[in-house]
Amino acid sequence: MSAKDSDQKLDQIVAQARRAREQSDKGYRAKALKMYPWICGRCSREFNQQNLRELTVHHRDHNHDNNPQDGSNWELLCLYCHDNEHARYIDNVAGDVHENKPRQEASHNPFAGLANLLQQK
Repeated sequence: MSAKDSDQKLDQIVAQARRAREQSDKGYRAKALKMYPWICGRCSREFNQQNLRELTVHHRDHNHDNNPQDGSNWELLCLYCHDNEHARYIDNVAGDVHENKPRQEASHNPFAGLANLLQQK
């Protein structure tokens, strides 16, 4: 198989995965919009047909493949609250990574010799 054929095959696989994700997104979004009132679960902003595109489906466990039919892993959030929720999640995950590392002492002291410099004046 040539490099060109390999690239084309990879492009086809990526395109197919994107189409499958879009279909899945449409499926659970439609179900969630039928199941829940059109209100942001965080800020309580209400939505109607004109601004419904700004209401998103958030996966509570952050796993977009976990879509139980009863909607127990979904909540409707406005774009802003959804972005905030994911930023908080990323910060929390990053914090866990840093907490598990042993703390290293600084190897450089920028004030070393400062007392001597001040005495020379």
